[in-house]
Amino acid sequence: MPILKLEDFYPDYRSDSDNKNLNNFSVYAQDDDKVGTVTDVLVDSETGRFRYFVVDTGFWVFGKKVLLPVGTTRIDYAEERIYVPSMTKEQVESLPNFDNLETVDYDYEEQVRGIYRPAAAATATTTAAPAYDRNTYNYDYDRDLYDLNDQDHNALKLYEERLVAGKTRQKAGEVTIGKHVETDTDRVEVPVEKERVVIERSSPTSSSTVAPGTAFQEGAVARMEVYEETPEIHKEAFVREEVRVRKEVDQDVATAADTVRREELDVDTQGRPTVSK
Repeated sequence: MPILKLEDFYPDYRSDSDNKNLNNFSVYAQDDDKVGTVTDVLVDSETGRFRYFVVDTGFWVFGKKVLLPVGTTRIDYAEERIYVPSMTKEQVESLPNFDNLETVDYDYEEQVRGIYRPAAAATATTTAAPAYDRNTYNYDYDRDLYDLNDQDHNALKLYEERLVAGKTRQKAGEVTIGKHVETDTDRVEVPVEKERVVIERSSPTSSSTVAPGTAFQEGAVARMEVYEETPEIHKEAFVREEVRVRKEVDQDVATAADTVRREELDVDTQGRPTVSK
């Protein structure tokens, strides 16, 4: 039956405004003699029930931390005190020192129980515990050491875990747009004109004579200029298309599931008491 610190079993215990933080409660023994201060609460990892207070004995037994079974105590929440009427200095001196949770095994707890049992047996109303070993032991065998259900303890709170949804904004990626140049071959047709010379030869329709000196002149020529069009091609740039970039927000619902714990009330009775739930 592994033991855990209360804040490891229930991480939100300290932040719960309804809870009285038992750490730093003062512990008092017989004759209002201050034993020390609570530094931690240890709980059953299977049920979450309180099992031990870790008590720093301070100057009462100098420099020692010990385990105190919760059933031997009376808690005064108003005064922030824990009373242990049956505790003696001899008991504390006999208890093994508590260093860390790794040292708390069955043998360690049996050593602790063995020291507290004589005092608890003096006020016990139950029958003797049955035989057990490390494989069969149950805390119910020592109700006088571990039960908190007497009238001196005025509250037992049941806790449950809930899933709390939140969200964070993070970068999912980015989109970059740019442009590059591609080349292609384009064709354009331009009609052009070319002049050509047509030489026509014909016979005269009359046989009249020409004036003297007109015929047979060397070097007589007829000139005609010939023109043609040539295409002139150049390139011009113009806007073919405009591209705009903007963002739109799409709504979606993310679903998550996890295991949550909830404490349920256990009521143990002996005899035939009347219990109203």
